[in-house]
Amino acid sequence: MSYIIVFTTTSDKESAQKIADELLKKNLAACVSFTPIFSSYKWQGSIQKESEIELQIKTRAQLYEKVEETIKSLHMYETPQIIAVAIKQGCDNYLKWIDKSLKVD
Repeated sequence: MSYIIVFTTTSDKESAQKIADELLKKNLAACVSFTPIFSSYKWQGSIQKESEIELQIKTRAQLYEKVEETIKSLHMYETPQIIAVAIKQGCDNYLKWIDKSLKVD
């Protein structure tokens, strides 16, 4: 199995929780962690500075397309950050837990 962490940001905790709940309900994520961050970025020709919530979504690589689709369907941003990073190594028990969490009951 290949595992990934998908990162996205939202403007507030409520939006982050809505995305997390849907991913967990659909068995597309084993865990979604939230971190408050401050972002500076260029948007439509000007520099923006915003407080945001970053979501770290732990899942399997083969579920990426469904994860992206779900995020886009719920996200309020015109162009949301949705990127995935491969998990090269991890605690065997944790990776087994991801597999178990993503199985449909």
